[in-house]
Amino acid sequence: MAHETTTFDSESSAERDGSGQALADALVVVWSREEERVGEVLLLPAEGERRAFVFGRGHQADGRRERVRLVRQRPGATIETAPLETAHLSRVQLVLRRHAEGGLEVENAGKRALLVGGPSMRAVSAARVRPGDLVEIGDQLVFLCVRRPAVLPALRTRDPRLSPPFGEADAFGYVGESTEAWRLRDELGLVGRRGEHVLVLGESGVGKELVAQAIHALSTRAGRKIVARNAATVPAGIIDAELFGSSANYPNAGMAERHGLVGEADGSTLYLDEIGEISAELQTHFLRLLDNGEYQRLGDPRRRTADVRLVAATNRPPGQLRADLVARFAIRVSAAGLHERREDVPLLARHLLREIAAGDAAPGAKAMSAPDPTLSKELAVALVQHLYTTHVRELANVLFRARLESTGDAGVVELTAGARSLLGLVLPSSGTSAPPRAREELTREALVEALARHDGVRERVWRELGLANRYVLKRLLQKHDIQDDET
Repeated sequence: MAHETTTFDSESSAERDGSGQALADALVVVWSREEERVGEVLLLPAEGERRAFVFGRGHQADGRRERVRLVRQRPGATIETAPLETAHLSRVQLVLRRHAEGGLEVENAGKRALLVGGPSMRAVSAARVRPGDLVEIGDQLVFLCVRRPAVLPALRTRDPRLSPPFGEADAFGYVGESTEAWRLRDELGLVGRRGEHVLVLGESGVGKELVAQAIHALSTRAGRKIVARNAATVPAGIIDAELFGSSANYPNAGMAERHGLVGEADGSTLYLDEIGEISAELQTHFLRLLDNGEYQRLGDPRRRTADVRLVAATNRPPGQLRADLVARFAIRVSAAGLHERREDVPLLARHLLREIAAGDAAPGAKAMSAPDPTLSKELAVALVQHLYTTHVRELANVLFRARLESTGDAGVVELTAGARSLLGLVLPSSGTSAPPRAREELTREALVEALARHDGVRERVWRELGLANRYVLKRLLQKHDIQDDET
């Protein structure tokens, strides 16, 4: 049986959207001391590539150069926000230009210090910044340089549940204002209305279950409860009974009839997490079900059919699953890791801190008792720069530890010793304000040399370098823009 596959992921969606918009480098606020600006974007106009623009307090024109203000990017709309009013910024604080070879040129023209870099920050009078670099205006604002379109493509499905207030979680618990977050929401709006089986791809902890829940809630099956199970927790010897059920008195007399997950999900959605952990032999047991809904209970000679939509998730590459199983998933959706949407980390951290505060009323430190805690600058910077292995799960653990140990101003969650340990950070040298460097941070030269020693075999490289897994190596290679031909 032939199967047509539709792939939805953050890389290919930009090629499919047909907008033709070029991406440009921009600065996204990841920390703000006095005004709530996290997630807002500093975009330079596309025309006049080498023109100089100014940014600072207030809205008065500079006379010679055009003033740019922070905006909120939503699908199909770019909304200019109110001018910054903090007295700690100069009216002309920064002069910005697009660099001819990519990135932005930033020049300090105000009274606050300008710091750039990552992971270490240094004070400069002017610098070129590229995607991934941080830009700090002296203890007032921290930006992350990212690549964005001038206007986010409009959502193809008009569902208010996919369009939350700026910076907040949508109806399905997904948080983010990055292009990757909005591409995923756009894809979910389309996928939910379709009836085909779905394979959700993404590393551990990126929110694959949220994606599955959203697909179900947006579908015509939403009136019935989704049936969910982690496939990796089902022992191989009883997987058929768990999935398809068993007849009464099977295998022993007196045993009750068992409907199985497929029977329970008839008319609804069956979500199986970590389907890649099931052996290749057992994966064949899904094929007939995926083809026509047909299955058979153990001990029952009759074949049954169930109207089930299977949404399966895996943190493995599709090539590690059986080809005939993968071919039966007509739609694939990729959930981006935090390294692909770093600008969302502070917004996600705020959301997680609120959940922790709401769920824990125990007395504790000042920050622990605040209903709406905020991040210190040091913690925000460390979280944005961290190379995550288990993504949202890891972020939540760090935030819980930091909030529990924070003892400063009420409501401010600090970069505590426990948080440093979980992030793998070394304590900074005495007398310096530079953020600590991650233990697993490696230079570009060290990575290239290690790849050369092992003829590009990445499995050997990440083990020699003492990294947590192959995904950490992958993110380091992406960060340093190392291609295979450089090895």
